[in-house]
Amino acid sequence: MGRVTAPTPVIPVPPADLPGTLGALRAAGHQYRTVKQELRDNLLARMRSGEARFPGIVGYDDSVLPEVERALLAGHDMVLLGERGQGKTRLIRALGALLDEWTPVIPGSVLNEHPMHPLTPASRAQVAEAGDDQPVGWLHRSMRYGEKLATPDTSVGDLIGDVDPIRIAQGRTLGDPETIHFGLVPRTNRGIFAVNELPDLAERIQVALLNVLEERDIQVRGYQLRLPLDLLLVASANPEDYTNRGRIITPLKDRFGAEIRTHYPLDLDLELDLIRQEADLVAAVPEHVLEVLARFARAVRESPSVDPRSGVSARFAIAAAETVAGAALRRAGLLAATATPEGRPEAAVARVGDAVSVTSTLRGKVEFESGEEGREIEVLAHLLRTATAETFRAHLAGLDLSGFTALVEDGAAIETGELVSASELLRQVGTVPGLAKVLDRLGLGDAPTPEEAAAAVEFVLEGLHLTRRLGKDVTDSGRTVYGGRG
Repeated sequence: MGRVTAPTPVIPVPPADLPGTLGALRAAGHQYRTVKQELRDNLLARMRSGEARFPGIVGYDDSVLPEVERALLAGHDMVLLGERGQGKTRLIRALGALLDEWTPVIPGSVLNEHPMHPLTPASRAQVAEAGDDQPVGWLHRSMRYGEKLATPDTSVGDLIGDVDPIRIAQGRTLGDPETIHFGLVPRTNRGIFAVNELPDLAERIQVALLNVLEERDIQVRGYQLRLPLDLLLVASANPEDYTNRGRIITPLKDRFGAEIRTHYPLDLDLELDLIRQEADLVAAVPEHVLEVLARFARAVRESPSVDPRSGVSARFAIAAAETVAGAALRRAGLLAATATPEGRPEAAVARVGDAVSVTSTLRGKVEFESGEEGREIEVLAHLLRTATAETFRAHLAGLDLSGFTALVEDGAAIETGELVSASELLRQVGTVPGLAKVLDRLGLGDAPTPEEAAAAVEFVLEGLHLTRRLGKDVTDSGRTVYGGRG
């Protein structure tokens, strides 16, 4: 087997018309701005033009984003507080889009120094000697974002830097910045640096960030290196840990200018928007099935059987939609040898019965209360049935569904399930009074495919069972049989 190599990251190439020397940069009218000034100016420009400020961020327009914008306009470092899976990291990464697309740097500078504002003695001497002939490089905004997931083994050297013994051996003194191998924070100078799960940093490492936040200098190995770093520092944390009694030191809390609480989607429509945006679906998933999964995620989040301190990530609903799509694709693959009456293979369209698989595959994403040990799947199955019934009532309440209940009178039954094709299911039900109105209510249009019609039929049958108008049994072979009264 041959070696698998990772793809080479694409480094943006600056346009050829950008100034190449310090003199040309001045002649072009370029003005030096700090990172926070740059973010403020670009955010205001987007506000004035009506351009989207944070594309791809769903559900925060009226709550979190206004607070983030106020913090950016005030020039504050910020910490985002929220349970897992609330999009904190995605929001932090979206801040990078507010930076200038290209920014000038001194070529070869580890600290991304601006040619009009050099930091280190070596760079200042270089610029003074070269004058207007000082070469200028250009850094894309994608290279101005740094991120570190806080772990207990993170060291001061990782974040801030450490003395390089080889450079000391070459004759440099400890007070010389050239003796330092800089860590992630200084290397993100003139950019945005994010610390995810900040309270997981050891306290001595948190202390190392104090000077960066307030005095904007760094301390390494007991001596102070005066480097006025220019960056926006953003952190994320769980509210339970970000307290005086938690794993965060109070002086570090005081250094952040803004503490912003995030949250899960506030309503069902936002939950659905998030699933549609984020889920990578390998099969068609009708809207009513997506709605069942969105209601299911919200029910799990609100259940007293689930530990509220850990939360239920938005990734739960996304993974559920992907799992259901995978189940539909599996059915289509297994039935590929069985052609439809039209002579084509079965198309992959999800049905509500495909959602049953998520109760076992996704239970690891949920932290239950200690008293629910051993009942996890039972709890999730109950919540899924509740979500299905709510969706059924929301879309089909008040509709005459007697045509479906009449199908199973006189001891007849309808079989469906994971490996029952759409054509087989539709053959069993035949022409059902009221099906056209069901399809219309579910948004499947006037000319649905057989697979879409089968998805609607199965949803009605399951809804009638959950509202106790149809009986239901599951056979040893995994088929679901609807018949009789519930």
